[in-house]
Amino acid sequence: QELIYPIREELQENVLIGNIPKDLNISHMNSATGATSNLVYRLVSKAGDTPLLRVMSNTGEIFTTSNRIDREKLCPGPSFEDSECSFEIEVVILPNDYFRLIKIKIIVKDTNDNAPMFPSPVINISIPENTLINSRFAIPSATDPDTGPNSVHKYELLNGQSAFGLDIVETPEGEKWPQLIVQQNLDREQKDTYVMKVKVEDGGNPQKSSTAILQVTVTDVNDNRPVFKESQIEVHIPENSPVGTSVVQLQATDADVGANAEIKYMFGTQVSPATRRLFALNSTTGLITVQRPLDREETAIHKLTVLASDGSSSPARATITINVTDVNDNAPNIDLRYIISPTNGTVMLSEKDPINTKIALITVSDKDTDVNGKVICFIEKDVPFHLKAVYDNQYLLETSALLDYEGTKEYIFKIVASDSGKPSLNQTALVRVRLEDENDNPPIFTQPVIELAVMENNQRDMFLTTISATDEDSGRNAEIVYQLGPNASFFDLDRKTGVLTASRVFDREEQERFLFTVTARDNGTRALQSQAAVIVTILDENDNSPKFTHNHFQFFVSENLPKYSTVGVITVTDADAGENAVVRLSILNDNENFILDPDSGVIKSNVSFDREQQSSYTFDVRAVDNGSPPCSSAAKVTINVIDVNDNPPIVIYPPSNTSFKLVPLSAIPGSVVAEVFAVDGDTGMNAELKYTIVSGNGRSLFRIDPVTGNITLEEKPTVADIGLHRLVVNISDLGYPKSLHTLVLVFLYVNDTVGNSSYIHDLIRRTMETPLDRNIGDSSETYQSVDNLKTIIAIVTGAMVVIVVIFITVLVRCRHASQFKAAQRKKQGAEWMSPNQENKQNKKKKRKKRKSPKSSLLNFVTIEENKPDDSAHEPINGTISLPAELEEPGIGRFDWNATPTTTFKPSSPDLARHYKSASPQSAFHLKADTPVSVKKHHVIQELPLDNTFVGGCDTLSKRSSTSSDHFSASECSSQGGFKSKGAPLHTRQ
Repeated sequence: QELIYPIREELQENVLIGNIPKDLNISHMNSATGATSNLVYRLVSKAGDTPLLRVMSNTGEIFTTSNRIDREKLCPGPSFEDSECSFEIEVVILPNDYFRLIKIKIIVKDTNDNAPMFPSPVINISIPENTLINSRFAIPSATDPDTGPNSVHKYELLNGQSAFGLDIVETPEGEKWPQLIVQQNLDREQKDTYVMKVKVEDGGNPQKSSTAILQVTVTDVNDNRPVFKESQIEVHIPENSPVGTSVVQLQATDADVGANAEIKYMFGTQVSPATRRLFALNSTTGLITVQRPLDREETAIHKLTVLASDGSSSPARATITINVTDVNDNAPNIDLRYIISPTNGTVMLSEKDPINTKIALITVSDKDTDVNGKVICFIEKDVPFHLKAVYDNQYLLETSALLDYEGTKEYIFKIVASDSGKPSLNQTALVRVRLEDENDNPPIFTQPVIELAVMENNQRDMFLTTISATDEDSGRNAEIVYQLGPNASFFDLDRKTGVLTASRVFDREEQERFLFTVTARDNGTRALQSQAAVIVTILDENDNSPKFTHNHFQFFVSENLPKYSTVGVITVTDADAGENAVVRLSILNDNENFILDPDSGVIKSNVSFDREQQSSYTFDVRAVDNGSPPCSSAAKVTINVIDVNDNPPIVIYPPSNTSFKLVPLSAIPGSVVAEVFAVDGDTGMNAELKYTIVSGNGRSLFRIDPVTGNITLEEKPTVADIGLHRLVVNISDLGYPKSLHTLVLVFLYVNDTVGNSSYIHDLIRRTMETPLDRNIGDSSETYQSVDNLKTIIAIVTGAMVVIVVIFITVLVRCRHASQFKAAQRKKQGAEWMSPNQENKQNKKKKRKKRKSPKSSLLNFVTIEENKPDDSAHEPINGTISLPAELEEPGIGRFDWNATPTTTFKPSSPDLARHYKSASPQSAFHLKADTPVSVKKHHVIQELPLDNTFVGGCDTLSKRSSTSSDHFSASECSSQGGFKSKGAPLHTRQ
């Protein structure tokens, strides 16, 4: 924006010229917030200039200074009425958010402070005596530096003596030329000299004037005046024309002859002395030449008045206009005026100053014209500053990027102004900018992560390292203090030097690594800081012995475990690290029963375990680390051998399968009538036994205690209960995962007296033909009362008669079959049961010597397939089913293919070598006198007559009766059944 203020020259100091915000309608109120904005008005001045005006920084008012404004000094040279004298100033409005550059043009109006003056105080004019009345003679004009009305206004002739008058002729350029008019005839002989005064006045208020003496000399007559060929001449000459260059050749002629025709050329009185110095006029030839170097920039146009005189009083007049053409002989000018006042020629900026901070106003100019005067301006090198064009040939020097004191503290660069002439000329201005440091850089650690390694058990106050940080700022902004962060209680840090020391003794086993921070803070007004992580690793010393997880290790293994099996793992730790924590194990006192891996601690057996031989092993182990010197420790190890359920129950009582107990009819319910007792070579639950009646108690007359094995009466026996009762008792252990069991036969004879003992034993022997799942207590097989016996004898007698008749009839057909049956009975050769155990044993031994018991037994005890075509051979529907509790997993079945997990005590007899019992038997089908089928399996082995236990089997256990063992049992897991000749099981009604 531009303001124009017209003022009068020569004003007094502190005269108000204008108000910038008022004249430009600039508001000091922020339209958004309503707050008053603190605008600053600053005059852009050039270093060394004498300011003619001053600007109030807070109000924007413009005042004059003590330096007077003189128009004639500001605009020297000839002045015309329409010429204008002015100068410009620039004012910037700050801060940057409100930045504006205001150009102010000051037009200086003229005051009448100069009087018009003639070129000389004495003016001499020669006038021929024969001059006609009203002839005119030019008088040198007066000049006035003022313009307009204040310039030359009028001339006045004083003491004209009535011979002369004065007239004013005004030229097209506005000049007033005084002319002397002859008002009467002159006679040189009467008076040859006239002395008068010429007064000149200006039009100012108050008027100023001056006078000059006008001396007129009357000369002899010359009646023809010279005449110029051209009275108005305009020429162009380059400003670099050398001295002596011809400018123009003037030519004038005179009609006179002789001496009156001799023409002399001279400059008119209006030609300024400066012009006279530049150009030379040959008075004889009229040639105008250059006598001094020209400068278009000083004066571009020269107007010369040349007079051609033949000596007469009326010389000819010609006006020559010399235009000095431009040559690129002036380098551009740089006018550098600072907005930020420099100190000793250096501008001070803060590195926090924003982008586009105004530094100076630069005005470039070139005195040349046209292309030669076209100037471009730029900064010579790459700096964070740029020039912003605001007006023609005016630029603002601003910051173009954020400044960084740490990057560059001082900038020295040149501003170049170059014109477009050929060759181009340029000018430079040197600018110095120095940055003031701001605390804008935090301290930087040389290492962001500091890692240290320190041996444990150190000395207190031991030097660890020096922590160092740098700050790119300067002065107090670069002074650094150090401080420890949290979790650094084991350390001390010197605040100034950064020396880190240990304040305590380190124990790696207690804490292996320390991680904390160190803060570096500068001393700036707004302190900045940064942090580094410190990692201190504590190195190990062998100051800890290996430590077992237990002082006494106890391991439990199953007996029958194969050799080289893993029985346990020794766990040992060492609080040290590295080689100091590498531990090797060894056994101290063992007879090579075990192998210990020195690295993994795995213990393997070097023997096969048998709990019945040895139930535990104890030895010591030693652990030694690889430290220097090494440390060691010891621990005790006990290997406990766990029992495996590999022994079936062994029956102790009843002593024999042929024995029986008398149950009198007078026995009361709840009384013990018999007992079963067995033992198990295993231990724990494997040796816990359970007794169950699985068959023969169809009338529910008896009950067995599952724990003690005592058989008691459930009800009082009646006459219907008289006879022999066979109870099949299952004895099973509670072993895991499979239980083992044994079957035993208990015979109870219900009657008041025994009567015939041999008959009872014979009956017991014959019951062996009855399947185990059938009751033998039917009425057809028991002894009746005496009355019933008589009836039976009568019936038998009648029947015998019928049998004899039938026998004779069928004798022929049945002879072969009868012979075969007799042979079979003869082969048996032994009785099953005997009341005398000793005699039976002896007889059994004798029979074994004579004949193998195997074939005898197998002649009548076989498993046979069901035959639906023969009703007499249909299998019995009833089966021996164990109670539900015996069917539980882990009790009823045992897998002999699996490896047992426990063994017997070393002192227990190895009963399993001869007696084994497996899962509960299924239904048995017993058929007497049936030939052995080659496709069937034997289910009952030959039993000894004393202390023999019967069980069902799917594979026949072959035992010799001559064995040294007194107890025998068979291994049972058959899915078959016993079958009888249509004898049904009796149930109690």
